[in-house]
Amino acid sequence: MAISLADIKKLREMTSAGMMDCKNALTEAEGDFKRAVEILREKGKSTLTKRGDNETTQGAVLSRVEGGKAVLVCLGCETDFVAATPDFKALAAQIADKAIAEFPADLEALKAAKLADGYSIDEDITNQAGKTGEKHILAYYGSLEAPFVAEYVHFNGKLGAIVAFNKEVPADIARGIAMQVTSMNPVAVNAEAVPAEVIESERTVAIQKTKDEQVQKAVDAALKKAGINPAHVDSEDHIESNTAKGWLTPEQAQQARQIIAEVGAAKAASLPEQMIMGIVNGRIQKFLKENTLEEQEYQLSDDKQTVKAALAAVDKEAKVLAFKRFSLSD
Repeated sequence: MAISLADIKKLREMTSAGMMDCKNALTEAEGDFKRAVEILREKGKSTLTKRGDNETTQGAVLSRVEGGKAVLVCLGCETDFVAATPDFKALAAQIADKAIAEFPADLEALKAAKLADGYSIDEDITNQAGKTGEKHILAYYGSLEAPFVAEYVHFNGKLGAIVAFNKEVPADIARGIAMQVTSMNPVAVNAEAVPAEVIESERTVAIQKTKDEQVQKAVDAALKKAGINPAHVDSEDHIESNTAKGWLTPEQAQQARQIIAEVGAAKAASLPEQMIMGIVNGRIQKFLKENTLEEQEYQLSDDKQTVKAALAAVDKEAKVLAFKRFSLSD
């Protein structure tokens, strides 16, 4: 049957699909609009299935604030070309607007929310995938509610943050702290809020690193005493290549292997626990200072004060309660 241009435009307005896709869907559905919509949706599902393992490192991160509520959402896709299209941007904005309007409890609740076209967000994302032939995903949804909230999205639209405060603070410091969260990616507001498993993981890494460093120091000292440059024997490949180049004699190469094995084993067996843990504790404190929001150096400060100090300078009672951050590149 013949499909009119008016019908194609009508279906396009209903689904935002491309003109040829609409024509083909209407042709297959023999002019049945309901069936044509289903055909386009099935095409979107097929696209998502076929491209299910593809990475969605492009897209749009958006924030919205209304009163004491803030939301952060991300609609992801595969390429910056699709992310720059008007339809993609419009859908991302509709999702952000719906999120702040309904303030759903979680990501799944947001996906189920209905947009103005009568379809759920999840359905419209599927339709958009069918239109572009690219995988689309609602990659993130975060929300905060507090006496005062702030937002910041980086100019490239790929990362952003929302921050909750216990009371209203000046707009410049609120935005500055939201920028701090976006750029410096803290793990928590303060040391007390860092998850125990994060501390334990850092401690495990720090212990092994400290032990390895102490063993290496002993080995390097023994190598130097034997007249061997430690940089020439820091791996078996280097030992072999530097021997071939004549930088080491075969005797020195063998002596280096013996020193590395024997001195390394002896030092590893005699490491003083108290000293090791002292160094480890110092490393944990350094980690907390660099990775908790309150203790980080405030990036907008000229005198290297902490975020906590910068906030206290404008209001001694003000505190950051929580934050949410998302980046497409993390």
